Amino acid sequence: MKRSSKWLGLMLVMAMFLAACGNDNGGNGGGSSNAGTGSNGGNGGGDAGSSAKPVTLDTFISVSPKIEDLNTNSVTTYIEKKLNIKFKFDATPSANAADKKKLIMASGDYPSVFLSGDFTQAEQISYGKQGILKPLNELIDKYGNEIKRAFAEDKDLQAAITSPDGNIYALPHINECFHCWYSQKLWINQTWLDKLGLQMPTTTEEYYQVLKAFKTQDPNGNGKADEVPLSGAFNTWHGIPSNFLMNSFIYDNDEDFFFMKDGKVQLAANQPEWRDGLTYINKLFSEGLIDKEAFTQNNDQMAQVGNKEGDNVSGSVTAGHIGMYFSLAEGQNRHKEYVTVAPLTGPGGVAYAGYYKSYGNGQFAITNKATEEQAIAAIKMADYMYSEEHAIMNEYGPEGIYWEKAKDGEKDVHGNQAKYSLKPKYWDVETTQNDTWDQMGITRRTRAIRESWTAPADPFSQQGYELRLYTETAKNYENKQPEETFPLTIFVDESDANEAIMLRTQINEYVRSNMAQFVTGAKKLTDSEWDSYVKGFDGLNLKHYLEIYQKAYDKQKK
Repeated sequence: MKRSSKWLGLMLVMAMFLAACGNDNGGNGGGSSNAGTGSNGGNGGGDAGSSAKPVTLDTFISVSPKIEDLNTNSVTTYIEKKLNIKFKFDATPSANAADKKKLIMASGDYPSVFLSGDFTQAEQISYGKQGILKPLNELIDKYGNEIKRAFAEDKDLQAAITSPDGNIYALPHINECFHCWYSQKLWINQTWLDKLGLQMPTTTEEYYQVLKAFKTQDPNGNGKADEVPLSGAFNTWHGIPSNFLMNSFIYDNDEDFFFMKDGKVQLAANQPEWRDGLTYINKLFSEGLIDKEAFTQNNDQMAQVGNKEGDNVSGSVTAGHIGMYFSLAEGQNRHKEYVTVAPLTGPGGVAYAGYYKSYGNGQFAITNKATEEQAIAAIKMADYMYSEEHAIMNEYGPEGIYWEKAKDGEKDVHGNQAKYSLKPKYWDVETTQNDTWDQMGITRRTRAIRESWTAPADPFSQQGYELRLYTETAKNYENKQPEETFPLTIFVDESDANEAIMLRTQINEYVRSNMAQFVTGAKKLTDSEWDSYVKGFDGLNLKHYLEIYQKAYDKQKK
């Protein structure tokens, strides 16, 4: 892959598509529609503190490498002026933020406010019980207009971020990224299908036949048997082929391996349908239809194959987006040959899409170091950050630099009048800038906001890439998850939290390791081998593990 500064800039831009899997609340986006123009965004307006003097907020934040100087950044100075606050940042590079947070929390030398706390549910419970994190409930009731709007518009949000003791200790960064919710995708070479006269596969058997044709009928036309029918990558964004294929037999999101049956939490990975899926995937692997490196190579190694000079050898690939496999730079056109494949229907009629609606960890929090004045200023700041104005400004900066209001007649992805348009300058950003926050801290980027931008004419251009991802997702994956799925963001009782983390780590590793062994043939799917595998869950205390999450699920549903 050519590593020019232009390409680096593009990759940095593309990072926004992977920022966070968000959640669809079906609302209107909330907040002010006058982003960056000085409207109050519904946060109550006025000074953040009780006097004319700005309130200083010592604030931990994970800083993007794209930002030149956070203290003089346009978004920083705008927020400070608007809310009459003064930031005193503990700004830590994103690569070191997790370690830095652990260190300051252990030492007691933590700040009054976190904007990039990344507090897990277990940490929120623990630090909340210790009094380190302040409950936000009363502050939200008094000052949280935008936060309460979010609760009203998203029926799941408040319950998802409320701990078992009834308190809210942290607010998440909300990014309702539609294509991220359905990021378990299969991309196939449409050019090869056309050349060989093949139809888009819709079943597992049809896909098997397509893969055999890719392997044996020389679709790249170089006279060599060098085609790789199906590839992917390990430990990357939904890049392992077996998880997409398993959804033709039983639901598999590769996160917790839970599926719901009549309101009961079940493990998919010890069911007979899981064995059927492994049998099918092993058949593909044993016949050389799945790249033998797909379970060991990383994303960079996968991309080297996709972008190597000479003939394209890739028939299909599992990846959250096709830019993980092929360069999207101008003049690099290989990626344009690929479209998504809808979930394949298995022999039992199952065809699920992996679904990843999630609120993630808590980012904004107020600690016991904050005075009352600081706590009020901080919650007003958080409330403003949930407004539409901040959602636009955080990512794209003040109006007129990278974006403008859409002109009459410009349409969004739904064919409606667009609200905003990106300017050409946005796509020319090479490495660093000082006009945006690059999605640092918290925002509430609803689907309504994300999908209100002018849709580019060419979905295969750099500028049209998110439109392409939206279109592929809407066409092939939307609403194809099971009717009931286990929430990816959930609190368990404090007494169960540490055990739940330990058991989840052990059980998920056991599932993934055995999946790879069964698929590659290191283990055989005989009755004795399968029974031994299933019996192994007893030693991992699976029954108690499911009871913990059933209890958490029942509480959250109340």
